[in-house]
Order: sequence, then structure tokens, then C-alpha cells
Amino acid sequence: MSKQDGSGRQVTAAGVDDASATVLHVDMDAFFASVELLERPELRGRPVIVAHDSARSVVTAATYEARKFGVNSAMPLAIAKRRCPQAIILEPHFDRYTHFSGLVMAICDDLTPSVERLGIDEAFLDVAGSRKHIGPPTTVATILRRRVLDETGLVCSVGAAATKFVAKLASSKAKPDGLLVIPKDGTLDFLHPQPISGLWGVGGKTEETLVRHGLRTIGDLAQTPVASLKSMVGVAAGEKLHDLAWGIDPRTVQPRAVEKSVGHEVTFETDVTDPAVIRRELLRLSSMVAVRLRGGGAVGRTVVLKLRFGDFTTITRSRTLAEATDLGRRIYDEVCEVYEATGKQYARVRLVGVRVEQLSEGGGGQLGLWDDNDGWREAEDVMDAVSARFGRGSVTQASLLGNNRGRESEAKGFARDA
Repeated sequence: MSKQDGSGRQVTAAGVDDASATVLHVDMDAFFASVELLERPELRGRPVIVAHDSARSVVTAATYEARKFGVNSAMPLAIAKRRCPQAIILEPHFDRYTHFSGLVMAICDDLTPSVERLGIDEAFLDVAGSRKHIGPPTTVATILRRRVLDETGLVCSVGAAATKFVAKLASSKAKPDGLLVIPKDGTLDFLHPQPISGLWGVGGKTEETLVRHGLRTIGDLAQTPVASLKSMVGVAAGEKLHDLAWGIDPRTVQPRAVEKSVGHEVTFETDVTDPAVIRRELLRLSSMVAVRLRGGGAVGRTVVLKLRFGDFTTITRSRTLAEATDLGRRIYDEVCEVYEATGKQYARVRLVGVRVEQLSEGGGGQLGLWDDNDGWREAEDVMDAVSARFGRGSVTQASLLGNNRGRESEAKGFARDA
């Protein structure tokens, strides 16, 4: 059984005291798959997998009906098909996910100025200041969930608690399409029966270590001396896990957090040895990265090239610009120079990726010193406007027409789909 198949769902009954639960965690339910079903409503209620249907593909997302067969995101598609042979495979459309993410985040911004975005499909909200003009946390969460459904056709789950960690755990327990409120004085009663894997920071290896020492629930860990935890998982991790097990989480909601990087990559159906094909992919990926930068009001200074070869060896090379940019052509020119400098033009390439790092707030179409010819910016602004109205792909650069690309994925920002 998948850990994210909706089994064990918990929701809050009416009348709970929510005065202390001022941190909300909103999480879109099976976000990528749900967006695809907006175009294919006849498939609702059936096992659906979102993935490029190819030999090397992995699962981008799966509906809850598919998850009940043990299908999870990031699983090789071949394994997913064996587990759920009746599943329907739909191609992913990352431009749609970005569009609907923007709609959801705008709703969050309407309810409180304290919104911390986490990737594309989840966010923390501090609603302590919303009581006077909207109502208590449960009211804010209910309005949020109703507006998301009414304005996008999608559903989300919300956890409300006194801390970020407990709110996030609560939203995961409320899935799908639920609301779970954990008052501050009920934190330990909620936390301690949960499996040890529910603790923020406990991955597969850490879980194995803790279980090997007989710690299976958060309550077990809470009753373990800190010194013993430190010897099991290290000093820093031991202290943090012990605090979280007792509901101690001093982190606050940080509004308008800027992503550390934005990137796209593609895995080819067969290894590529033609430099012209690589350059064409670099242009396409650079354009996609630029669109996301402009959409997020960000600019970046460091351009990163990623190459994975036929023998699975991988290299990354980067170059830092004199001025930050959100212009696709600028990113492409730089990443092409980085590509030429590798001396690997005729190697067998399995995967190529473009990423921009050192992000900061900016954009807005302002010209920098580099933009001595604003033709490219005008062209990209027009492409953005047309795509916003008619959908991504309705207009593209002529050199990309007829591009037979491989399996596309996200380097950052599309890593999960709960």
C-alpha cells in the first residue's frame, strides 16, 4: 500500500478550539494528476498515472486510485505498470501546473500577507492577523479550500496547528480533501502515536536506524534520552528530532520566500550524439526556465549546465553573469558557451539540463546594461502574453518547431505531488 493513498484519513469535527492553531499548511491533493483530469473529467475515479510513456520514464504523479496499487511518484513507469496494469497514462504539462499554482497562491495571498511558498503545490500561512477581518483559523481554512475548488476546480487539504511541523503533518493526515486542526494543547496527543517516519527529517536510512533501536513511534523517540538519540543519528539531528517529538518548532512563516534555483531537464529516448540536437534542447530549456523566472518575479545570476552521458556519468558546469537576468536568450547564449567549453560535443548524451541559481527578486521587464538590443525581450514578452491567453505551446520559436524531444522533468520545483 502506498503511504499517500488516503488510508487513515483524519479530519476535524465541528467545534474544535482553534485559537492557538494559527499556522496553516495547504497542500494540493495529487496536484499534477488533478490538473490533468480537468482536461479529462471522464477519467475521475479511475487509476491514472502522469508520465511520459517511454522505456526510461518515471512516474510524475498518480491519482489516489492508482496509489492504492502501490504506485508512487518518482517510481519507474515500468514498475508502476506492473503494479497497476489497468492504469491510464497521461502526458505531463508543466505549464498547466505553473498556471494553476499561481491561481492557488493568489488565493492564499488574498487571505493573509504571511504566505511561505513551498515548491509549486503547497504553502504555509500565518493567519494570526486574519481573525479580525476574516475569522478564526478554521474559518480561514474553510474559505481557502472552498475558493480553491470554486476558482480552479481542484481540491486541497489543510492542516492547522501552533507550529509549522505539526501543521504540515496534519495536512498529510487530512488527505484527500480534508481539514485537520490540532490545538496547541492537543499537540502531543496527536504527535506521539504517529509513526517515526512522520517526523520532519526522518528519511529511509534514519528510520531504519531508529527502528533498529526499537523506536517505532514519535512517542517512543520523545521518551528516549537526547544523549542516546545523538549517538544514533548525530548531535544536531538528535536534538532537532527530540524537539520536534515534543512539539517544539521555533520556525516562523517566512513570506515571499524565493526559490534557490529554477531548472528544467530532459532525458532523451535514445542517447544523442548530434550537437545540433543538444543546442536545440538548450534553447527550449532556457526558454522554459526564463518563463518561470518571469512568472515568479525573479532574476538569476548563475547559469548551470547539466549533462548525463550514456554511461550514466554526470557533469555540471556553471557560469556567473555580471548582471542577473530573466531573459531566455541570455540564458541560452551563456549555457551554449558552457556546453562548448566542455569539449563533449560528440559524446553520447542521455540527459541535458539547464538551471539558473543565485535568484533574487527582480524582473518586471527592466533592461540591464547587457540588453543593448531589446528585441529579444520584446519577443519573449509577447510570447508570455500569448501563452497566458491561449496556453503554453501556442507560440514558440521557429527553431523549436518539430522538436522530437525526450522525457522532460523538473530540476527544481516539481519534486513532489501529494
